[in-house]
Amino acid sequence: MIITRSPLRITLGGGGTDLPSYYRQHGGFLITAAIDKYVYVTVMRPFTEGIYLKYSKLEHVEKVDEVQHPIIREAIQMLGFQTPQVEITTLADIPAGTGLGSSGSFSTALLKALYAHRRRLLHPNELAELACEIEINRLGEPIGKQDQYAAAYGGVTCFTFNPDGSVDARPLKASMHALFELEDNLLLFFTGFSRSAGVILSDQKQRTEQSDTKMLENLHYVKEIGVRSMQTLEGGKTALFGELMHEHWEHKKRRSNGMSNPQIDEWYELARKNGAVGGKLVGAGGGGFLLLYSEDHKRLRTAMAKAGLEEVRFRFDFEGTKVLFG
Repeated sequence: MIITRSPLRITLGGGGTDLPSYYRQHGGFLITAAIDKYVYVTVMRPFTEGIYLKYSKLEHVEKVDEVQHPIIREAIQMLGFQTPQVEITTLADIPAGTGLGSSGSFSTALLKALYAHRRRLLHPNELAELACEIEINRLGEPIGKQDQYAAAYGGVTCFTFNPDGSVDARPLKASMHALFELEDNLLLFFTGFSRSAGVILSDQKQRTEQSDTKMLENLHYVKEIGVRSMQTLEGGKTALFGELMHEHWEHKKRRSNGMSNPQIDEWYELARKNGAVGGKLVGAGGGGFLLLYSEDHKRLRTAMAKAGLEEVRFRFDFEGTKVLFG
């Protein structure tokens, strides 16, 4: 049996510039942090032939093209299983559709497990590219490359997305003190809304490809905020980073009418009145998790709890997608 684990992620700046519709023309940049909330995948060889899948559904099929789960189907085809005899199970700490990049985490965990099952090693960059090949090229999902790379590499990482499709990755060059302070002062609250990122990202993709001036100006500005966030954190000015998060969120909301809603806006204002310097919805928007920066933890937690929002406490993950057993 092979067991793999892949971290979820939070975006710290520049989100949205990792979509091919943008970076192929303008280049993209963002900072992302992997967190200690995970997707787990197990792969084993059962006693009988066939493909056995256990996720939110159960599948038992004889042929690869009969598999309903699109990512699993494409991954098995990619590895060229001739006579499928495999059992795949997946579990997650946090449900999909909540803005933490679960699809990319699942893809990297699955590929890592399948390659380990075949006794083949993968470099994080290679793993991320294979996951992108499945989700973006083969399945045509209107998503970017952030989630796959964040999961594969782990850590707090700066990613540059080049027009030729290549990706440069480097760790954020912040001091240990700054990283600990950032980790301590970022608080994550579940809004109760789950959503598919596809609708919002499809609109962004279409408008970017049509050279929509407002969309391009917004993404250019968000990319600049990503660079400023990197410089701020590497300079140890974590409180200023909280202010940049607020600036980021104000611009991100203008990207789409579905980015926020009156209830989320109300919670965000409540947070700002109770110690949050800044924050934003993690992921494409529309629901999921509200990430807030605050040095007054107790006051903010009390206000959010009274409003009915559940906190998910986390630390940064510095291991990325890895084999736990096998």
